[in-house]
Amino acid sequence: MEELYYLVQIVLALILGGILGWQREIWGKSAGPRTYALVTAGSTLFTILSVQAFGSDSARVAAQIVTGIGFLGAGSILHKESRIEGLTTAAGLWMSAAIGMSVGLGYFVLSIGVSVISLLVLMIDDRKFVDAEVKKVNKKKI
Repeated sequence: MEELYYLVQIVLALILGGILGWQREIWGKSAGPRTYALVTAGSTLFTILSVQAFGSDSARVAAQIVTGIGFLGAGSILHKESRIEGLTTAAGLWMSAAIGMSVGLGYFVLSIGVSVISLLVLMIDDRKFVDAEVKKVNKKKI
């Protein structure tokens, strides 16, 4: 019965990560629902296993999740011409791993709340702000 509870946790993580990835896919970003869902669910599973199997040493597994996802996120960052792309995707993957870890520890309200907040942040179109600043700078040059 306990394993069924863990399975429910992983399904919740898949859903939360999938929603974040769905938003990224709609915006045409490289990491989509499958990537985010797998990162979130994997972090949940690693967290559950670390708490159940390693007890007092479970912090070591959590630290490796953060490091591993950081490495995965670094692979999504690209330098194109004079711009750097993929930083938000990397940060989103890192956040989805944190959400997965919180699901794995049983912090469901926190996990759902942070997912909603993260989704709202990801929906901010920062290009509008950048374009407005570029126009201001160009006007000053003229």
